[in-house]
Amino acid sequence: MSFVAAGSRVGRKQLVVLSLLLYVLPSLAHASSDYYRHVIFDNSLTPDGYFYSTGQASGQSFLEQKDSRLPVETKIFLTPPNAIRLAWQSARGGGWLAQIRTVDFRNRFPQLSGTDLYFWIFAPEAISAADLPKMVLSNAREGLQVAEFPGSFSEPLDLGKYTGDVPAGRWVQVRIPLSDCRTASIHAFKPEYTQSVTFYQGRADGVRHTLIVDEMRVDNDPPAGTTLPPPSNVRAFGYDRHVEIEWDAVESSALARNVIYRSTDGSNFSPVGMQLPGIFRYEDFLGKPDVHAQYKVAASDWQYRQSAFSNVASASTHELDDDELLTMLQRACFHYYWEGADPHSGMARENIPGDDRIVATGASGFGIMALVVGVDRGFITRQQGVERLTRIVDFLEHAPRYHGAWSHFMNGNTGETMPVFGMFENGGDLVETSFLIQGLLAARQYFHGSCEREQSLYRRITQLWETVEWDWYRETPTSDFLYWHWSPQWAWQIHHPLIGFNEVMITYLLGIASPTHAVPPTLYYSGWVGQSERAVSYREGWSGSTEGDHYGNGHTYYGIKLDVGVGTGGPLFFTHYSYMGFDPHSLHDRFTKSYFENNRNIALINLAYSAANPKHFLGYGPNAWGLTASDGPDGYVPHAPDDNDDRGTLTPTGALASFPYTPEASITALKHYYRDLGDRMWDIYGPRDAFNPGANWVSPIYMGLNQAPIVVMIENYRTGLVWKNFMSNPDIGKMLKELDEVTAK
Repeated sequence: MSFVAAGSRVGRKQLVVLSLLLYVLPSLAHASSDYYRHVIFDNSLTPDGYFYSTGQASGQSFLEQKDSRLPVETKIFLTPPNAIRLAWQSARGGGWLAQIRTVDFRNRFPQLSGTDLYFWIFAPEAISAADLPKMVLSNAREGLQVAEFPGSFSEPLDLGKYTGDVPAGRWVQVRIPLSDCRTASIHAFKPEYTQSVTFYQGRADGVRHTLIVDEMRVDNDPPAGTTLPPPSNVRAFGYDRHVEIEWDAVESSALARNVIYRSTDGSNFSPVGMQLPGIFRYEDFLGKPDVHAQYKVAASDWQYRQSAFSNVASASTHELDDDELLTMLQRACFHYYWEGADPHSGMARENIPGDDRIVATGASGFGIMALVVGVDRGFITRQQGVERLTRIVDFLEHAPRYHGAWSHFMNGNTGETMPVFGMFENGGDLVETSFLIQGLLAARQYFHGSCEREQSLYRRITQLWETVEWDWYRETPTSDFLYWHWSPQWAWQIHHPLIGFNEVMITYLLGIASPTHAVPPTLYYSGWVGQSERAVSYREGWSGSTEGDHYGNGHTYYGIKLDVGVGTGGPLFFTHYSYMGFDPHSLHDRFTKSYFENNRNIALINLAYSAANPKHFLGYGPNAWGLTASDGPDGYVPHAPDDNDDRGTLTPTGALASFPYTPEASITALKHYYRDLGDRMWDIYGPRDAFNPGANWVSPIYMGLNQAPIVVMIENYRTGLVWKNFMSNPDIGKMLKELDEVTAK
């Protein structure tokens, strides 16, 4: 790939050196936990209506709305690139309300921290205090449920009391002490648990008014002003449709954000975006090639005072070929596991933004495989890869283990088990451990050089592998299944058997392959492909289909025969998670001649379903497909090509991690997600996790389970790198021979 930087084109050989200079050092740890303990609204990911809002008007009153949501203002804002526009007219006998909610994402810390509610308002025309709206704060989302415990809401607040008359054309900061928020509910109102702020009709003056609302947060009084130094060493790199801007860290506790300015004429700079403290990159999506732009960055404090500007950096977008686009995508997604990793353990965070304490065992296994790709592609040096893997192994050696298995989630600083999904989940998770071991075994073979550091890593990873007690998770010596969880407190309370076809095949394969705690290869047929009543009921229960409930399927969907799989095959992560290290070309059984071909057919059915779009969702098509698990507008769903699990949400990793199976369709999806939708979908870790065009929703998070499969499976398509390394483990070859012998009987 070539870059245009500072007005000059950098060639391919120079790129390797440049990459090592620019990408070798991870940024400081994200402070997203702290940031989202304060922020209610900062910016909208969609440029028309703000998803986390509600608008309603009745009688002769008026409220400007965009599909029952508040419109986004893209020309007037305090912090770029947008704000919320509140435009109303209050009539006698009528009413209106405009609600702004906290952004809803997994593992968001539930409690806001601070003594005051702050936000900024801008009135294009002056508004008297008497004509401003009233306000209510609520610790529930909306509707009647706020009367149900623990939902409660405040007495009305008179906005004009806190602002006075609002002048025209000037930003005014509003400060409302939370001590003023007394309950109007049957339950006590606790302002620290505020989830929504609702403006509603005040005096019915019959006049159209507009307020621009921006930067709504709960905080303490801002610290005394400190002069911030400007960001230094700003540089810019042009890609196909976007420019990446980087700068060196501003080391100051007063730093609240960095503001990025762009010029396309060399003289007139306008703010285009902001970046959180601890992140020193920004992706400016320009939408077309051959655009030359200049950038400078200013640091901003908690009182929204900016530093002097940085140096100016320049770059141009330019058309990339398919191979260069793949490298661009892999590099971007790799950053999640390099810059975004927990700084103490090196492990992958469950999601970003989210609770910064939580690292995920399975996602970390995927991240280790992404690390191998990052080294091989020159995104980081081999030495840096060894250092990061050593940090991860150090952490894993000291983290609690439950008969050799790690828990699903751990505290990245202490290693403590974190039962995110409830009190029973406070022990070992064999499936997440399988994903981790898959990554470690691939890395063990890759980092197998002659130097002592790599030799030590090899020995230590071997020790971790050999101390997983796969046979313990059979529960009894005669059980037909492996089980997902075990807890020293609750024992087998969850009692979830592992039954295919789904994402957990790798657990059986590794259990059979173990050189120290193996389960018999016959367990593959009694458990994974089991034909018992329990296994059949299990498959039908999660899928709602009897097609494939006996593991083998044999039905044809959209002209594509499916050997193995329930219904139309399920979400696409079934074809990714177990096969990032394990090469599906290598496996066959009594039900299919090739798991690679079977996985390909699942992907082709997914593609065909999306193109047919039987539920008529907006945005689907042959260039927009990939139904797989992710959050959606209404929370987590294992999105799949069937009536029950298709909710209109597309998850880019579905199509992009399917490159080995569907290269032509996957590159088509990449070009659509990036070139056509990049203004809202492309950010510092590549394509955002998911989007729902019909709901005008874009995921506010990235997930550790979704970015690494893109990196790794693209590399398996390009070079087979991770497959080759994982399959070179002698224990895996031995396991395949044993399975072949059982299959032949």
